[in-house]
Amino acid sequence: MNPHLRDRILRKLESLSDERAYQVLDYVEFIESKYAERQNPPPNVFQRFAETVEDRLRAGRVSAATISEAMGLMNRAVSVLNGVAAAGKSVANDIVTAAGRPASPPPAGSPGVMTSPGATSPPGSTPPGAAPPTAAPPTAPQPTAATPAGAQPAAPPSSSSPATGAGSATMSVGSTPGAPPVPPPQSSGEQPT
Repeated sequence: MNPHLRDRILRKLESLSDERAYQVLDYVEFIESKYAERQNPPPNVFQRFAETVEDRLRAGRVSAATISEAMGLMNRAVSVLNGVAAAGKSVANDIVTAAGRPASPPPAGSPGVMTSPGATSPPGSTPPGAAPPTAAPPTAPQPTAATPAGAQPAAPPSSSSPATGAGSATMSVGSTPGAPPVPPPQSSGEQPT
């Protein structure tokens, strides 16, 4: 369509009320179905949804002013959703691009941690396939002057379990001899000693 003709039609439409503009839209859609020289590009999913809602409101004899307000809100929502969809596609493309790129080896002579023969990773980084470092496991109590070097220290007495003797070791079912003892659980009101 000639741009000057399009501008002239738009100027004429500006002077019409919404109800008359819907009549013009109906007429244009009728003319398009009979005499269109080429197909319009199909609307995207969001536009198609908004147009369906608009058509249903018109079929339900809703006033043109109400339809106009509803469509204004729908158009804002559609533009937000289009932006979100574009951002999602961009992130997905970035991920695919990053996954397709081979990993670059570290520069020769840089300090690194040996992960396997011939492979290194920078200090402080986690080697590929390895779990990230976690908190250090709890250490066994160190022998004190009261506990002989080869003996296991006694667990602190608990009010919910019978007290153990001062020199006896606590062992739970399924534990291995020589392994550090597992103290019984403490109630919430007690403080460890």
